[in-house]
Amino acid sequence: MARRTFLGVCAASITGSAMMKGDSMKTRPNILFAIADDASYPHMSAYGCTWLDTPGFDRVAREGILFSNAYTPNAKCAPSRACLLTGRNSWQLEEAANHICYFPPKFKVYPEVLGEEGYHVGFTGKGWAPGVAVDESGEPRQMTGKPYQQRRLTPPTECVSPNDYAANFADFLDDKPTDTPFCFWYGGFEPHRPYEYGTGVRLGGKDPKDIDEVPGYWPDNETVRKDMLDYAYEIEHFDNHLEQMLILLEERGELDNTLVIVTADNGMPFPRVKGQAYQAANHLPLAMMWPAGIDTPGRTVDTFVSFTDLAPTYLELAGISWDASGMAAHEGRSLRELLTSERVQHHRDHMLIGKERHDIGRPNDEGYPIRGIVTDDWLYVRNFEPDRWPAGNPETGYLNCDGSPTKTVILDMRRDGVDTRYWQASFGKRPEEELYDLRHDPHCLNNLAARTSVAAVKERLNAQMTEELQKQDDPRIQGNGHIFDEYLFAHEELRGFYEKLKRGGMPPDLPWVNPSDFEPMDG
Repeated sequence: MARRTFLGVCAASITGSAMMKGDSMKTRPNILFAIADDASYPHMSAYGCTWLDTPGFDRVAREGILFSNAYTPNAKCAPSRACLLTGRNSWQLEEAANHICYFPPKFKVYPEVLGEEGYHVGFTGKGWAPGVAVDESGEPRQMTGKPYQQRRLTPPTECVSPNDYAANFADFLDDKPTDTPFCFWYGGFEPHRPYEYGTGVRLGGKDPKDIDEVPGYWPDNETVRKDMLDYAYEIEHFDNHLEQMLILLEERGELDNTLVIVTADNGMPFPRVKGQAYQAANHLPLAMMWPAGIDTPGRTVDTFVSFTDLAPTYLELAGISWDASGMAAHEGRSLRELLTSERVQHHRDHMLIGKERHDIGRPNDEGYPIRGIVTDDWLYVRNFEPDRWPAGNPETGYLNCDGSPTKTVILDMRRDGVDTRYWQASFGKRPEEELYDLRHDPHCLNNLAARTSVAAVKERLNAQMTEELQKQDDPRIQGNGHIFDEYLFAHEELRGFYEKLKRGGMPPDLPWVNPSDFEPMDG
């Protein structure tokens, strides 16, 4: 489409959708998307979390909208980010439903579209990863735009990235042509593991007693609390660069017409959270600000919002027709009305979630397939292969759970015969169905699926979930779920890891693995 024609369509689209708030809205909005790597709801201080301080996130929430029910469909880095980029649920993305995958060339992503339509597009830090993305000719794709990775800093610990995210954003803005809108992806590597143990206390000035609650699926002791504070310290590092970016936009006169979105890709890298399908895994922080576009800033929105909603939002605000974009049909719903009107009450009243193959560590590279549905009151989960170990096999170290002090404490408590409850909650095998009353059990500790008193609730949720997944052509629901296990890992050295390890052919030297986590299968 010619540039003059496109701008005319864009102006008509924005005017026609009653989005005008003055002359500043006559141009397409900039987009700054900031995504932390592994942070759960409600771990931002705007939500009332008292053991960390996130002034950048809090400013976005205060001057924009704070969302209390934002979810990723799949709580692992690569599939979660694939949902963000395409507007599709992970079970609709073929190989991209898996972690460490080959991203199918057929699925176009929103940064590619915005770049084609005149946006200046770039990223710093972690984009879509881990995996391999090439086009039909085998050339690498810039899934999140042109990389800006040159600026470095001296990190406060060896485990914090040396990427100077804010300085790289400044370079990106310097490269932006005049009167050109931008789309920037700030992908912090924090608070992904590993952490330098004790930095939350030593460098962050935190006290383990500051934590008001340790979830009941972990032991409440000093090691776990310090591990949580190290996680908090890295969230604050991510937030510090966000705060610098907001100031930079303000100084350059760009903040007014920039839509700022801040979230995380999946829950915290702790046992029973990241890579699983409980509340702390899929329920994520989300705030948005847009001074020129958001009506009644300072609002909290309780309706359910999906990661699949972001790509349709960006394209609509940019005046780009989805049908003309070349992107595949999407399940997401544009958030434009939520942003521009406080009168919209019900965007969505539930979320579908699920997972396929995440990390290595089972025979034949098998995954642990799950589908679930979340409402205000309930979480229903169906485990399709309950004979498999949900976090990976014991003899390969439960590799869908990052090595950590908390993980080691839980495993040691079981080995020493002290307590097996925490091990069972995080690593033990699970029944085919799970049902949790979120009003009274937000940490999902008490499975009610076998109780006759809630059988009608369970059947209703299962039926609703199944019907919607059938309409979305989910292979797992349609009886073809085996295809997800047959897709190749994108890195040759990871294929057949279980078999290689059993033959003694590959040592457990991967960065997220602690050798002490490996256990006998019958242990």
